[in-house]
Amino acid sequence: MDLYKTDPEFAERFAYFAFTEVPNEENEQLEERTRYMAILATLIGCGGLDAYREMLLKALENGVTPVVVKEIVYQATDYLGYGRMLPFLNATNELLCKRGVSLPLEGQATTTLDDRLEKGVEAQVEIFGEQMKDAFKTGHINRWLAANCFGDYYTRKGLTLSERELITFCFLMAQGGCEPQLIAHAKGNMNVGNDQVFLMKVISQCLPYIGYPRSLNAIRCVNQAVEE
Repeated sequence: MDLYKTDPEFAERFAYFAFTEVPNEENEQLEERTRYMAILATLIGCGGLDAYREMLLKALENGVTPVVVKEIVYQATDYLGYGRMLPFLNATNELLCKRGVSLPLEGQATTTLDDRLEKGVEAQVEIFGEQMKDAFKTGHINRWLAANCFGDYYTRKGLTLSERELITFCFLMAQGGCEPQLIAHAKGNMNVGNDQVFLMKVISQCLPYIGYPRSLNAIRCVNQAVEE
């Protein structure tokens, strides 16, 4: 439905804010590819399927490749669960097929079922430090976290480690109620080069899609991560 026909006043103000004012705010700008990656992850995080369909087309036209999109969606499984990720995977496949993209895409896995735990622990250590080396030994959930979340997904090609931490930050920020994890991943982002200034820009550019409360919560979490 065309909101300019059904809700012209709303459409005018939202479009100006989201597509002109926010992207062009002085000292809050992001490179377009990065901005669209953050927006896609944020929309997945908040369950914004219709808005995701709109923004996915724009993302593909602004440097976000099909491989990058798929990697964003796949990684959402760890932070949102299969139940909330699946509609976005289906929507992505539908749009890619309409654009003539042949599926499946080239494989991006770098681990096997035999070494996923080892490689996952290595990724955790690289992001969070040496204290993660034996964390998987403290219980089966932490073992799954190392092998599945990090070994199955973070080790994949298509996104850099810093980009994976960026989209994780967006998943957590957008869904809310994950402030302890958001603080931890704000620290992880900083450890891989996504500093406080960068994260504040990410929050600013995603604000139109998640609103003020969750954006303000995210700012508080980033500031707390810096303090700690």
